[in-house]
Amino acid sequence: MSRRSVSDEERKLFEQNFREARPIKVAAPKAPAKKKSGTAVPSGVNGATEDRLRRGMLEPDAKLDLHGMTEAAAYRALAKFLTGARQRGNRLILVVTGKGNPCKEESASWMTSPHGVLKQMVPRWLKEPELAAMIASTKTAHVRHGGGGALYVYLRKAK
Repeated sequence: MSRRSVSDEERKLFEQNFREARPIKVAAPKAPAKKKSGTAVPSGVNGATEDRLRRGMLEPDAKLDLHGMTEAAAYRALAKFLTGARQRGNRLILVVTGKGNPCKEESASWMTSPHGVLKQMVPRWLKEPELAAMIASTKTAHVRHGGGGALYVYLRKAK
């Protein structure tokens, strides 16, 4: 196979276009794609389990109802229950805190005391180092299991 010969006219046209050519701007490197997860800390629960929890498809292994307890009694009960549940090999625990009193009537007699204390405090307690070490993830429960008045606590595997 032989090479094609270039005519003088083609050579002149090439040289003219080559002189007029401008350098191509280098495109800035693309930023790395962001991960889809909204949490900075890994939850310790895989995606399939997370999805099943969100849809209420997993049945809790054990349930702790804190209704009517004082703050101190509820904390002791929660710590003891989680420790025992982990030792028994339970993974999914349902902690029922209740929603607290509704805030519709500002002048009601029961409004003088704080309401929904356990609903506020239980998530804080679960983040304390002694309890957090046992927990892989916490989520608000599905409506079937109490909705806003309950929490799923997914425990880490016992070593």
